[in-house]
Amino acid sequence: MQARGVHLQYSFEAEGQRGAALHNPLFDLLQAVHEHGSIQHAAKALGASYRHVWGALKRWEDVMGEPLVTWAQGQPARLTPFADRLLWAETRARTRLTPHIEALRAELERVLAEALDGSQHVLTVFASHDLALPALRDLSSQGHGLHVDLRFAGSVDALRALAQGRCLVAGFHVPPLPGGSPQFAQVMKPLLKPGVHKLIGCLRRAQGLMVARRNPLGLRGLADLLQPAAGGATPRFVLRQPGSGTRLLLDHLLAAQGLDAARLRPHADAPEDSHVAVAAAVASGVGDAGLGIEAAARQFGLDFIPLLDEDYFLVCLKDALDHPAVIKLRQALEGPAWAGALQALPGYAPMRSGEVLSLTQALPWWHFRLPKPAWVAGPAPA
Repeated sequence: MQARGVHLQYSFEAEGQRGAALHNPLFDLLQAVHEHGSIQHAAKALGASYRHVWGALKRWEDVMGEPLVTWAQGQPARLTPFADRLLWAETRARTRLTPHIEALRAELERVLAEALDGSQHVLTVFASHDLALPALRDLSSQGHGLHVDLRFAGSVDALRALAQGRCLVAGFHVPPLPGGSPQFAQVMKPLLKPGVHKLIGCLRRAQGLMVARRNPLGLRGLADLLQPAAGGATPRFVLRQPGSGTRLLLDHLLAAQGLDAARLRPHADAPEDSHVAVAAAVASGVGDAGLGIEAAARQFGLDFIPLLDEDYFLVCLKDALDHPAVIKLRQALEGPAWAGALQALPGYAPMRSGEVLSLTQALPWWHFRLPKPAWVAGPAPA
């Protein structure tokens, strides 16, 4: 088959865009046929005529050099195996790149905002991936004259960006752990200092296992991932990247239950770097389960097995609390529109949103003592 070129473009529109959606007429068409099983119903869903959709399919078949739909009189229209593979591969690639697309769009919006209104404040935020934060960015822009330059990164990378001065605010998530956690303490204590950093309440969300619809393997928890399932094979688990808060959470939960992380069967050689990418991997069938937020699971029509709730915090240096951009961000968090946006997402709820919180009080696991180096108990190193 002859290689096909890929061209990307963007446009400026009167209305802003939510999220990081990319639209392509071919995949919009394939998705409509896949969902409705009928060219006529797909045309209706797309707001086009049957003749237009049928002609578009034929033109795309000429471009791709492969048949896309099988159809016979009186039978439902179905995607060919090639079209089905193409649709899922594009979905996975797009969702995997969502944080990077979102960062590009945010940067372009910042450039446009600065050009149109030099008085608007700009706040750079490095934050762990979350489906509610784009709504916070929109609310900040629309009602508070604040452009949030939102850049998604793992929790640890976001905190490092704050420490290196690459952002004014960072976002990370941790579960309430009154009993302590060596996994979280080991990584985060060096990056968060009482008296230096202040937390800002943001939201609470549900984390759990994302599994295929109707949970065909009968998974109930992490322990089931280490045992052969129906069919005799160990479930394929979709891992997040090291340094992400969800990867830390997985390590904590496995250790707390006395489970060996080395026995997990990864779904692929490379981990995924967002909740929606994990959900897409499970929905496409390349993985059997993954740890993530409920909203991502519902977005892809997956079942969700809740494991625990976790708190998502924003953090800045204490001196930055008086910065005009941070004040506007807190005002957006305190408003009713933010609470309404969270209630519209499955598994989300406000959590002292906009309040300035003491680091040691909000993170009870902070008092967990790390083991001292071996040399402390014996002679000092030479």
